Amino acid sequence: MSAPQNTQAGIALMVLTSLVFACQDGISRHLAETYNTPMVVTIRYWFFGLFVIALSARHTGGLRAVMRSARPGVQVLRGLILAVEINVMVFAFTKLGLIEAHAIFAAYPLLVAAMSGPLLGETVGWRRWAAIGAGFAGMLIVLQPGSGVFSVWSLVPVCSATLFALYNLLTRLVTREDSAATAFFYTGTVGALALTPVGLWLWEPMAAGDWGWMALLCLTGAGGHWLLIKALELAEASVLQPFAYFQMVFGACVGLIVFSEVLRPALVAGAGVIIAAGLFTLWRERVARGG
Repeated sequence: MSAPQNTQAGIALMVLTSLVFACQDGISRHLAETYNTPMVVTIRYWFFGLFVIALSARHTGGLRAVMRSARPGVQVLRGLILAVEINVMVFAFTKLGLIEAHAIFAAYPLLVAAMSGPLLGETVGWRRWAAIGAGFAGMLIVLQPGSGVFSVWSLVPVCSATLFALYNLLTRLVTREDSAATAFFYTGTVGALALTPVGLWLWEPMAAGDWGWMALLCLTGAGGHWLLIKALELAEASVLQPFAYFQMVFGACVGLIVFSEVLRPALVAGAGVIIAAGLFTLWRERVARGG
């Protein structure tokens, strides 16, 4: 298969990954509206952790080789941050819905760009700073502070986007010395270990029918990550990243069709500004790296 064909296949898999993750978000919202968020996320992480261990065991050198890290402390920290971020985002779904939460969360690439200078020592030029400023203006359009539309719950996905941006930056840092397989191993196992005491403490009896939804949530979570791995094997992350925005589009469809959510004109306009600024930022970053 030629390189262009590989890239096209990678993009197709990335779009499919976004669809699977959007379905996962919808199931997460459904379950978290009935049961507490930490318990739902903990069960999801148990399956994810087992999935990661199974994949890692098949890696060259087995689990011992995958577990070896030049920065174990940072690996553990990023695993903890992601576990907290997922809990925060699922909670946001229950308070704001999929459309609103995703529109705000879409600003995370801008936060990555803004924090990459002070945290990683990367150079951020004026064009990217202008895009970051435009993206935050788009977020203000979505949030509409000072109006009757604004809700304090809107700050929850802002917190989630900030945590996810920090997770991405720490991932960049560790993958300078560790393999992607090592980073993936710590992502799944650290979160599962950290959430287990919380999930068990907050355990609630689950109806038999909801265990079916929970099984589907676990399958979409593991399946989405497997598709993402396959996509990254076929195309560069910088090429695939813009197509991750399809998760917001698919998530909006789930919100509209399944949960009868409403598209506010200001939300659509603000989300459009955020996405445009994010795509420009990703493009400038690729140019800066000589891509």
